[in-house]
Amino acid sequence: MSCVNNAGLALGLGTADEVDIADWETMVQTNIMGVLYCTKAILPQMIANGYGHVVNIGSIAGNWPYPGGNVYGATKAFVKQFSLNLRADLVGKNIHVTDVEPGLAETEFSQVRFKGDIDKASQVYADTEPLTPEDIADAVFWAASRPRNVNINRIELMAGCQAFSPLNVVRGLK
Repeated sequence: MSCVNNAGLALGLGTADEVDIADWETMVQTNIMGVLYCTKAILPQMIANGYGHVVNIGSIAGNWPYPGGNVYGATKAFVKQFSLNLRADLVGKNIHVTDVEPGLAETEFSQVRFKGDIDKASQVYADTEPLTPEDIADAVFWAASRPRNVNINRIELMAGCQAFSPLNVVRGLK
């Protein structure tokens, strides 16, 4: 029995001093509480079956900060750490846990982030070849289809056109 927690959304790209607190609350409720509630609901059945696999969909934003990613990145860092701690708690109960952390992927994600602004959302993927939902599903399937003696802790995947960015440096501040 496998469970895929795909709760996640980002709202806006504003800096922490300018965002609407309601957007932060929505991200926390969805990205953290959604994962917690779904996991807690399925665990009793996995325990009863003597086997299970929880797959959480995180994000590279939980590993690599970017301007405007404030609370979204923090919620995905939570998903990563929760997955690792969940695995530690459940290892003796034959339950596997995997955190799949995609990068640039063309889904409805940007349409949600920009509250339905399709033009703005499409600019995120302009002149790129992002990951597809099928790429992410393939990673989930691969992790979930390993033999029982193998647990995949994390999978971080990025589009070929994406890489780590340098840290922000602002010049002229004194």
